[in-house]
Amino acid sequence: MNKFSSIDDRNAIEAEARWEDRDLPKTMYEFVAATAEKYGERPAISFQITSGPKDRAETLTWNELFGKTTQTANFFRSLGIGETDVVAYLLPNANETVLTLLGGAIAGIVSPINPLLEASQIASILRETGAKVLVTLRAFPKSDVAQKAAEAAAMVPSIEAVVEVDLLRYLSPPKSWIVPLIRPKNPVTHKARVLNFNAEIAKHSSEKLDFSDPAGDRVGAYFHTGGTTGMPKVAQHKYSGMIYNGWLGHRLLFSHDDVVICPLPLFHVFACHPIMMSMIASGAHVVFPTPAGYRGEGVLDNFWKLIERWNVTFMITVPTAISALMQRPVDADVSSLRTAMSGSAPLPIELFRRFEEATGVTITEGYGLTEATCLVSCNPTSGKKKKGSVGVPFPHTDVKILRQTPDGPVEAPVDEVGEICIDNPGVIPGSTYTEVDKNHDLFHHDIYLRTGDLGRVDTDGYLWITGRAKDLIIRGGHNIDPAEIEEVLAGHPAVGFAGAIGQPDAHSGEIPCAYVELVQDAEVTVNELMEFCKKEIPERAAHPKYIEILDELPKTAVGKVFKPDLRKRAITRVYNAALEKAGLQVSVCSVIESRRRGLVAQIEMSEVVSTIEITQVLGAFTIPWEWLPEQPS
Repeated sequence: MNKFSSIDDRNAIEAEARWEDRDLPKTMYEFVAATAEKYGERPAISFQITSGPKDRAETLTWNELFGKTTQTANFFRSLGIGETDVVAYLLPNANETVLTLLGGAIAGIVSPINPLLEASQIASILRETGAKVLVTLRAFPKSDVAQKAAEAAAMVPSIEAVVEVDLLRYLSPPKSWIVPLIRPKNPVTHKARVLNFNAEIAKHSSEKLDFSDPAGDRVGAYFHTGGTTGMPKVAQHKYSGMIYNGWLGHRLLFSHDDVVICPLPLFHVFACHPIMMSMIASGAHVVFPTPAGYRGEGVLDNFWKLIERWNVTFMITVPTAISALMQRPVDADVSSLRTAMSGSAPLPIELFRRFEEATGVTITEGYGLTEATCLVSCNPTSGKKKKGSVGVPFPHTDVKILRQTPDGPVEAPVDEVGEICIDNPGVIPGSTYTEVDKNHDLFHHDIYLRTGDLGRVDTDGYLWITGRAKDLIIRGGHNIDPAEIEEVLAGHPAVGFAGAIGQPDAHSGEIPCAYVELVQDAEVTVNELMEFCKKEIPERAAHPKYIEILDELPKTAVGKVFKPDLRKRAITRVYNAALEKAGLQVSVCSVIESRRRGLVAQIEMSEVVSTIEITQVLGAFTIPWEWLPEQPS
C-alpha cells in the first residue's frame, strides 16, 4: 500500500510506469490464481444469511474461492458459453454470487442484473445482452426473485438454461426445517433447462480450466445503467478496467490484513469492481452480511456488532446507510475500524460530522461511474480530506473539465465549472455501450468520456461535483430517468406539460418530484395524479413523492420546460419546511447559481438564528446554503 495524501503522491505513483507497462495479470483467471497462490489459506469471502453477530456464517479461503471459481467457469463452458457469450445473474448477495461474477467473467461475459427491477425490465436487459444463461434463486420465502426470473426468462428466447441457487443450505434448524414447508411454488413458463448451481459445479474440475484462457484483453462484464425506461444502456467492461480498479484498491487502500464489510449489492459496480476486485488484488477478506445487505432484516440494528465480530477495518457505505446508522447508538467495540468509504451519491456535510463524532472514524468520499468501469477519484486516505469534494483523481486517470464552445470543447480554467470528462484504463473509447447508437457524442476529442456531471478542479487538484448536465435523478445512488415520469404524466388527459426533477432529501440525497401544467379548463387533483403515477410507472423508486400543479411551467424560448427554475422552487420549499420544523425563524429568500458551487440557497441574515443552528438542519442536504449578502444602501 502506498502513501496517498496529495496530488503530488498521485503523480509520483503514476510516474513510476505507464499503465500498459505494469506487471499485472492480463486475465481474470490469472488474477484470481495469483491471489490464491500468495494467500491461499487466508479468508477471502464470508457470507451470513441472517444479521445476528453470532449467527452462522460461511467463509471461503482464497484456495477454496479459486477452486470453486474454476469449477463455475468450467460449468458455464459446458453449457456452451464462449468468450463472447453472456451469463446473466439475478441474485442477492451470497457466496454463489461471487462465484458467478468471477466464473462468468472467466468463461464468457458476466452480466449482473438488479433483482429489484420488474420482470419486464429484467427481460429488456437480457435481450440487449443476448444472455444464454441466467443464474438466479430457487423459490424462497419472502423473496420474489425466482418468480421474476421465470417471468423474464419466458420473454427472452436466447435463455437456454436457468441455474438456481438455493439459500436453504445457509440456514440452521429450525429455520432449515421450516423453509421447505413454506417455500413458494415457482411456476416455470419458460422453455430453458433448470439446473441446480451447487450440484452442477461439483461435477467439474477445481484444479484447472477445461478450456484455454488467451492472454489478451477482452470484454469480461456487462453492467446495465438505469433500466427504468425499458430501454437500458449496457456498459462494457474489459479485464484491464476491472483489474485497474483492483490495483487501485490494493495500491492505495487495502492489504491482506484488512477486513472489509460490504453490505452493498453485487449487481452494483461499486461492490463488484472497487471492492471485489480490490480484495483479489490485495488478498483482503470481505464480509457480505445478509442477501439484501443494508436492506436486510436487522443489518442496521446489528451493524456495529458485526464490525466487532469480524474485526472490520474498512466499511463500505452510501449516504442513505450512514443516515440510518446515525439514528442508532454505536453499541459495540468498533476500535478495529479505520476508514469508511462512501460512494454512489453526494454525502451531506452534516452526515460527515455526525459519523466522525459517533465513531471516531473519518469518511473517505469518492466518485466513479459505471461507464468508466467505476473508479475516478477519492479523498486521500492519509492526507487532507476536503469535505464536499470527491477528492483527487486516481493514478492513470486523466480528468478534464471541458466546456462546449462554437469552436468545440475547451478546457475550463482552475476552479471554473464545466463537464467532467475522463480518460483511464476503465474507459473504452467509442465502445462504452453495447448499442452503437448510444456511443454517439459520448466522447470529446475521441478520448475523454463525457460523464454528464458538472464540476470543477481546485488549485490543489481536488475534484468537486456541482451538478449534472444530464437530467438523472439519483435516489440513494439509484439512477432514475425523469423522462419516464414526464412521459407518464403527459399521458394523463388533464396534463399539458410535465417536468420531473430530483428534490433534496436528507435520507436519499434526492427523491423524484414533478410539476405539471394542466390543459386549459381541465381539472385533476394532486392525489389523482399520484395514483396515476403509481399505476403507470413500473418502478416504485421512480414514483414522484411530491407533485405540484402550476398555472404555467417555466419554459425556454423554444417552449421546453426550464428545469433550473423547478429545482430552485423545490430547494426553497424543502429547505423552508426543514427550517420551520426545527423552529428556526428564517427562510430561504432566493436560490442562485454559483459558478463554483452550483445551486446555492440564500438566507437573509438574522439576529436570532446562528450559522451553527442552520447548518445542523440544512447540513443534512447536499445543496449548499449561505447568508444573503448585504445589499449596498
